[in-house]
Parts: sequence; structure tokens; C-alpha cells
Amino acid sequence: MSPPSGDVVATYPASWPSSPTFRRRFYAVVRGLIAGFAAIYWRLEVDGAERLPATGAFILAPVHRSNIDTPIMSTLTHRYMRYLGKEEMWKYRWSAWLWDTLGAFPVKRDSVDREAMRRCRLALEAGEPLVVYPEGTRRSSSVVEDLYDGAAHLALRTGAPIIPVGIGGSIRAMPRGAKFFRPVKVCVVVGEPIVPEVLERGHSAPRRAVKELTERLAAELQVVFDGARVRAGDR
Repeated sequence: MSPPSGDVVATYPASWPSSPTFRRRFYAVVRGLIAGFAAIYWRLEVDGAERLPATGAFILAPVHRSNIDTPIMSTLTHRYMRYLGKEEMWKYRWSAWLWDTLGAFPVKRDSVDREAMRRCRLALEAGEPLVVYPEGTRRSSSVVEDLYDGAAHLALRTGAPIIPVGIGGSIRAMPRGAKFFRPVKVCVVVGEPIVPEVLERGHSAPRRAVKELTERLAAELQVVFDGARVRAGDR
């Protein structure tokens, strides 16, 4: 996997393990450690994990309130998932290797990153699950609004279902600016898959279809987010 473009570029030695088999084994170990920690420290509770497909591509679309949201997402399925991350995370050699190995790839947050979107599309077309935050960055409100349309575009282009995910308690477990985790209850609610209309191959997604799918995702996200917050005891 190539490093991000721009000033924040880091490469790592070719001798570092990076085969698909090593990546999946390494991911499984890291995922297991996170799942164990989350179960004990945050008393993680998940409702609806059975809605995640056992095979084939899907877009996992969670709300985003904390830096722990991505690690929490990895616990929902044993499958190797792909992730988007801000390109600054690839600044150092060790971090570039780590995020690449864990299935992530960089995205520029201040512009339309066509290369990142291309990688997302290729991953989905290869049958891989992909985690996309429709809100783009961490928010602090209890209201889901102003979603980006990247998830809808990808779903319409690839036919992959979008699965909304609400996370309650994560903003208290690690609020913005915090350096340490807090031992509070974290709950996740997985919604029903949103299956997009299938476009003819090579056709771009109509703007109206993208808007309608994004609006539907926002509504479904609000439902699962509210449910997760109630379970976690958020106010």
C-alpha cells in the first residue's frame, strides 16, 4: 500500500512483513486484544452484530464521537475490514506500517480525495468490508446531521449495502483532548443494512439518488445512535 501524498509521507523498509497472510493474522491478534480490553474496561455491549454479512462487501457507517470508535468497530466482526484515516497518521515509518498492516489507507480531509475514493471502491469491488464515517470527523452533538455523501456514492457505484452503527458512551470514555481512557459503559447498536439501487456498470450515481440515500442514512443513524446512547446512559 502506498503512502499518502503531500508533506506527510513516510516509508518503511521493504523487509518489514506485509503479505496478505501476515496482515490478516496481525489484524486478528490486535482485534482480539481490543475486544478483550473493551469487554472488561468498557463493559462493551453490542446489539445487532448478526446483521453484518459473513461474506461479501459492505460499508460500515458509524457515528463518530471519539478516537476509540474505530477500535470499537473492529470488534463487531472477525472479518478483516478496511478503514479510512487522516493522512497525518502516516507521518512516521512505524505508524505508516501499522496502519497499512491493519487495513487502513490515508485520506485528505480538507478536499475531495479521489485517490482515497478509488481505493475504497476497489476494496468493495474485491468483496472487502469498509468502515466509512459519514460525518467525516468527530462531532460532539447528539444530533446526526450534515453528512458527507461519500458512503452513498460508494454504495451506489458498487452495490454494497450501508450498515448504520450507533455508538453510545465513547465520548465519555475518551472525549476530545483526553489522553487516557475512562472506564465507562460503551454500547453499540448495529442497524439494518440499507441496500442501494444497482447502477449499470460504468454509470455515475445520479445526484438525486446520492442525496436520497444520504438522507436515509442520516435518519437511520439517528435511530441507532439514540438507542446506543440510551443503553450507555448518555445524557
